[in-house]
Amino acid sequence: MTEKKISYNPTWQTDYAEMVVTAEEAVAQIQPGQSVFLGTGCATPVALVKALVARARELTDIEIIQLLTRGDAPYATRELSNCFPVNSFFISQNVRDIIQQGMGDYTPIFLSDIPRLFKSGRMPLDVALIQTTPPDENGMCSLGVSVDIVKSAAENARLVIAQVNQRMPRTLGDSMLHVYDIDYLTPVDVPIIENMPPDDRPGTEEIGEYLGGLVEDGATVQLGIGRVPQAVAPFLLKKKDIGIHTEMLTDSIIPLVEAGVITGALKSMDRGKIVASFVMGTQRLYDFIDNNPLFSFYPTEYVNDPFIISRQNKMVAINVALEVDLTGQVCADSIGYQFYSGIGGQLDFNRGAARSEDGKAIIALHSTARGEKSRIVSTLTPGAGVVTTRGDVHYVVTEYGVAYLHGKTIQERALALISIAHPDYREQLLKDAIEYKYVRADLADYSGKITVGPKETRTTFLLNNGTQLTVRPIHPTDEPKVRELFHALSKQSLYTRFMARMKWVPRKQVQQFVYIDHRNEVSIVATISEADGDTIVAIGGYYLDMSTNRAEVAFVVLDKYQHRHIGSFLFKHLCTIAKKNGIAGFTAEVLDENKAMQSVFNNSGLTVNSQLREGVYHYDMTF
Repeated sequence: MTEKKISYNPTWQTDYAEMVVTAEEAVAQIQPGQSVFLGTGCATPVALVKALVARARELTDIEIIQLLTRGDAPYATRELSNCFPVNSFFISQNVRDIIQQGMGDYTPIFLSDIPRLFKSGRMPLDVALIQTTPPDENGMCSLGVSVDIVKSAAENARLVIAQVNQRMPRTLGDSMLHVYDIDYLTPVDVPIIENMPPDDRPGTEEIGEYLGGLVEDGATVQLGIGRVPQAVAPFLLKKKDIGIHTEMLTDSIIPLVEAGVITGALKSMDRGKIVASFVMGTQRLYDFIDNNPLFSFYPTEYVNDPFIISRQNKMVAINVALEVDLTGQVCADSIGYQFYSGIGGQLDFNRGAARSEDGKAIIALHSTARGEKSRIVSTLTPGAGVVTTRGDVHYVVTEYGVAYLHGKTIQERALALISIAHPDYREQLLKDAIEYKYVRADLADYSGKITVGPKETRTTFLLNNGTQLTVRPIHPTDEPKVRELFHALSKQSLYTRFMARMKWVPRKQVQQFVYIDHRNEVSIVATISEADGDTIVAIGGYYLDMSTNRAEVAFVVLDKYQHRHIGSFLFKHLCTIAKKNGIAGFTAEVLDENKAMQSVFNNSGLTVNSQLREGVYHYDMTF
């Protein structure tokens, strides 16, 4: 095996001997009352932190300014809270307890705004403790696995102390500091902190599959922090020409690169490059990014700039939430009055993706907090903060499906969110929605039937003119579109479908098509994508008679789409669904003049019996 080439100047300690000091000597320069920035993520300079904490008896009022850090935080204790008050932009596990006890502080801010805080002097930094690679032959030190806000902090701090680690991967891009922009160099030879993949939990894979369905070929993707956004990776393996523009990279990126899925060939900016600002993973990932020209690391002020994000092709942003209320408000940084994490880059990417051409802004979460409490809630927990407003929210995804909220009414939002909530909580959510006047009171009759149909029943059908129809289960938010379909039908089509002369279909009858249990009652729709959204051009369904285990089937197609075999396709698809549900066969009633429907049934290949009585054919079809 060929030995890896050293990517730094091997004589750097001699060349810059006047700057080389021990950790203890370096932190001796820090004075009481100063503000000290700590390098982020897996690049937290642990040796410098330990040396600083060892001086606790000599210091007071050292404000620790940090983002997300990894490793021990020995400064974040009750005993040292006066010596090292913590001010965090994002609450990581190692400082969460001290902040929730009220002995540390949290600064809520968009990640993209933090560098401006430093540069403007509104948050002056006395000292920056960072971690870098050794300088190369040109004197350039790479910030390695954490560029993010570290570069800005180093550029604006009065004193910069670097923990110089030969094991730090050398990342490329706008990720370098010149050695003479650093004041003290502390050599170390220690492993970079690894961030192991979190334990799985039920529902994560299902969320990943739904997320994968929202990512199109050629899309540029951002993956937020945590198990949920990373769960999409396996479901991208069959995609083509995916691009990456994200804050964070994890090991999930490696299989996608190796499989040729991630090419960045269709990115509008940084074409062919994987753009990120920090890495949290294992040594395998650190080796993978080391001196790898495929990766381009940039500071937060570039990566998180909503304008830059919006210019990406088909930008898909995937972030997480702690709660979402029925109006679409997203809480992501607190659990009630307790601050838990941070705003981070959620809104930077959400707004950027929303403004991208064909972009998608997605919030993903498990439907419950470890099975104890619904995360789709009637109202946010008192004290909970709104990170993504109801005006900014677009897609919300749980293990039970996808809800699209942007541009939707409060009723449509509430119904969509109830349909993807955990089934144990849907009834109460509907009661609350009715009480709050979010939805009409008559929907109380459909408690237990506000749900998403099984994704396995989704398919497509190609018309002979090349138009593709999407055939899918009906969704609770389809009620207005179903009404539009029935209003658009000719009087004759209404008559043959309902066997009655009617000017319109009553709202109550429309609701019976929409609010169903997807087993005893099934409705599917055929939709076509148009400039103003999806249009329903056909609807079909069945209603099970449990005493006979046979279901009455019916469907109708918009007049201008009739005679294009859509009805035959819907019928065959309904047969497939019914068979999977263990139903023995279908029954139907068809007017004698409705020759098209008779043809569908008679040529279905099923065992068909029919009798004509008083101008109506009574069909009995066995699978």
